[in-house]
Amino acid sequence: MSFRFTTAGESHGPGLVTIVEGLPAGLELDRETLDRDMARRQLGHGRGGRMKIETDAVEIRAGVRHGRTLGSPVAALVANRDYENWDERMNPWPIEREIPPITLPRPGHADLVGMWKYKHGDLRNILERASARETAARVAAGAIARAFLSAVGVTVVSHVTRIASIETPDPEGLTIEDFRAVDDDPVRCLDPATSALMVEEINVLRKKNESLGGTFEVRVFGLLPGLGSHVSWEDRLDGRLAQAVCSIQAVKGASIGEAWDVASRPGSEAHDEIFYSEERGYYRETNHAGGLEGGMTNGQPLSVRAAIKPISTLTKPLRSVDTATHEPSQAHKERTDSTVVPAAAVVAEAMVCLVMAKCYREKFGGDHIDDVIAAIDAYRDRIGWQ
Repeated sequence: MSFRFTTAGESHGPGLVTIVEGLPAGLELDRETLDRDMARRQLGHGRGGRMKIETDAVEIRAGVRHGRTLGSPVAALVANRDYENWDERMNPWPIEREIPPITLPRPGHADLVGMWKYKHGDLRNILERASARETAARVAAGAIARAFLSAVGVTVVSHVTRIASIETPDPEGLTIEDFRAVDDDPVRCLDPATSALMVEEINVLRKKNESLGGTFEVRVFGLLPGLGSHVSWEDRLDGRLAQAVCSIQAVKGASIGEAWDVASRPGSEAHDEIFYSEERGYYRETNHAGGLEGGMTNGQPLSVRAAIKPISTLTKPLRSVDTATHEPSQAHKERTDSTVVPAAAVVAEAMVCLVMAKCYREKFGGDHIDDVIAAIDAYRDRIGWQ
């Protein structure tokens, strides 16, 4: 069963569009739930002025009738409220006056390489699509995928584990309940004491015109074992998840479970021993593997961790070169955030939702959501999964 999505749109264009294909018919979608995910992408201490302008909402344009999917592609629009201020600069059609090109590429951004690759003399043609504003469309698609996963008993959550030099203690034994109030925290951190230090770090470095990176974790509860496969490199779920998360703007690395920690341990301390009881069936007492073994889910909570670099647009620009004159200059300055780590974790949730929804569609098929659930129930019975 094919499942895929795509996005289109520019940061300051009329809006962002996503199309999600491969959903079963009969899946219930709730408008408020979709919009809640969009609002979560705008959370976090350290966000900039754009978040005061945009109030993102998902406008379903196709594939849904009376709150349920039809089995056809679902099309959604996220309008850019700020477009009214950019109508001339981003109008799809020719305008009467000439817009001066931007020729000061930012270190760390797609600007310079994109200008080379696509033969543009104005880096506006690159930065608009390279902007993290594109992730609004991903979160819209992910919210739709999340509705499907919820229908099959899967929950996807996230939390921030580091901002700049401030890192939270590694939590053990996290459950869904631990994430109930994570969005109420100013940096989406589970430890209040660490959260306060993160906020202070953001405030200090923002006054110094710096941007801040960090790390976060996405956790998935309720997954069945056997999603993904060991039989080919492209089916291995760890690779698919890493690609999806690393495709998020500014993310520079992703890992599964305790990857970097277990690399320094002996094998006896790195793997999750297997136990069995009549009451519980097969179970583990640890989860170093992060819910994946051999490219497949093993039934434990999935853990995907990622590192995101500081934003490349600084309020005090770095040194660059004017591409029109080759003269030294300061890099272009756009409206920007101090840090997007809390929001990036929400975007990563969306990407993980989309990957896992694809895995469920591949494994269980079904033209209607009832067919999917019936196939899942049959599989659970076959493997004796409680």
